[in-house]
Amino acid sequence: MAWNINNDKCLRCGGCVSVCPTAALELRDKLIRDEKLCTLCGVCEKACPVDAIKVAKQ
Repeated sequence: MAWNINNDKCLRCGGCVSVCPTAALELRDKLIRDEKLCTLCGVCEKACPVDAIKVAKQ
């Protein structure tokens, strides 16, 4: 699976960060994902109001 964030589209609302079950996301000047913690569950993608996050099968 692949994970992609469009930081130009991201509103930096923090919705994805608050729903991440493994605390793999951090919001700084852009959204940062900790690959060691991320399980690619897709919860962040569903929480994003502007579809800036994509979790997809390769």
